[in-house]
Amino acid sequence: MDPIPQDGVVVAAGTVRGTQSFVHTLSECWRRPSLTALEVLWRWAYGIPVLLVLRYEGLKILQETPLDYAALKGMTVLDPMGSAQTLAKAMALLLPRVLSVALWLAPLLVVVWVVVSAVGRTVVLKRADSRLHARVGTLIVLQALRVVALLGSFAFWFWCMERVAQWTITGPIAADGEPNLVGYFSLVIVVTLGLFTLWAVVSWALSVAPLLAMLKGFGVGGSLAAAFRLGPLKSKLVEINLVMGIVKIALIVLAMVFSATPLPFESVTTPDFLFWWWTGVTILYFLGSDYFHVARQVAYLQLWRAYEY
Repeated sequence: MDPIPQDGVVVAAGTVRGTQSFVHTLSECWRRPSLTALEVLWRWAYGIPVLLVLRYEGLKILQETPLDYAALKGMTVLDPMGSAQTLAKAMALLLPRVLSVALWLAPLLVVVWVVVSAVGRTVVLKRADSRLHARVGTLIVLQALRVVALLGSFAFWFWCMERVAQWTITGPIAADGEPNLVGYFSLVIVVTLGLFTLWAVVSWALSVAPLLAMLKGFGVGGSLAAAFRLGPLKSKLVEINLVMGIVKIALIVLAMVFSATPLPFESVTTPDFLFWWWTGVTILYFLGSDYFHVARQVAYLQLWRAYEY
C-alpha cells in the first residue's frame, strides 16, 4: 500500500508502529485544545451533578446511621486487626442503607451516563473529523454494551479480592492462625494490575466499534463485526489501547504522589490547605485523563484514515 499523508506525517502500512503514530496524535491534540475542552465539558456536565447527588445521599445516610465516630477516629495502622473490626462494624450498619439507595440510583446513573457519553463522544469526534456520520442511537447501544462488560470486569475483580482475602486473612483466622497482611496487599496489587492490563488488551474492539459506526454508518451488529475484522490495523489498535492502560496507571500513581506531597509538612499544613490541594490534584488528574481519552479516539481515527479500509 502506498504511503498516505496524515497531517504532515507519512503513515505506511506495516512500517509505522501504533505508538509512533500515537506520539504525533498527542501533539496534534495538544494543538487543538477545543477537542479536550469538549471532552471535559460533556464529562463534567455529567460528573458534577452526579457528585452532588452522591454527596446528598451520602450525608443523608450518615445522619440516619448511628455510627461510633469515636472508634472510627481512634483507628490506627499500628492496630490493623482492631481497625478492621471497627470498619466491619461500621460497614454492617452502613451497607443495608447504601444498598437500598444503590438499587434505584445506580441503574439511573448508568443509563444517564450511556446517553450522555454517546452524545458527547459524537460531538468530540465530529469536531475532530466533520466527515463522520452522527450515529447517536448506535453509539448508545454500543456504549451500553461496553458498560455492561466493564461492570462485569469489576464484578470479577471483586470476586478475586474475596478469594485473596479468604486465602490470606479469613482462612488463616478461621484456622486459629495469623493473617498474612503482606501477602494480602501484594496479591491485591498484582491481581488488580493484571486485570487492568488484561482489560486494556481485550477491550479495544468495544472502544473502536463506535468510531466504525461513525466512519461507515454501520449499525450495532455491523460495527461490532467490523471491529473484529481489521487485519493489520488490529495490532496497532491493541498497542495503543495497551499504552493507554499504562498511561492511566501512570496518572493514578502521579496523583497519589502529588496527594502525598504535603504530608511531610503536616505540622504546618492546615485542613483547608490539604482540602484545596487534594481538590486541585483531583482536577488535574481528570483533565489529564480526559486529554488521553481524546487522544486515543483521534489515534484510532487517524490510523483508520491511513489504512482507509
